[in-house]
Amino acid sequence: MRTIIKKALYFAPFAPLVAFGAATNVATNITYFDTIVDSIGGIISTLIPIVVALGILFFIWGLVQFIFASGDEAAKDEGKRKMIWGVVALFVIVSVWGLVALLNQLTGVNQGIGFTPVSTVGV
Repeated sequence: MRTIIKKALYFAPFAPLVAFGAATNVATNITYFDTIVDSIGGIISTLIPIVVALGILFFIWGLVQFIFASGDEAAKDEGKRKMIWGVVALFVIVSVWGLVALLNQLTGVNQGIGFTPVSTVGV
């Protein structure tokens, strides 16, 4: 406990500088935050179709393995397992995607419009 207090006391003199810097650069900080949020949203929007395509390919791989394993029961079971996990993965991906869209609609968050700073709400 004493070490935490000592470390806090070392940084205490710099607290006003941090607060002053944050207060003077609010618009700049909001712009950076907006840019970061938009970048993360763009990356996720690009990754979702890729992940869905990978799930479909995994299912098809299991299906092909199941079809070509005509006499081998172990290979058929492996193909069944891959198909089941492919369907489960697709279900989870699409469900999460749908839940996020539902939460966006229920909370009023509009994708693509950007971040609205608190200081300008109601002004």
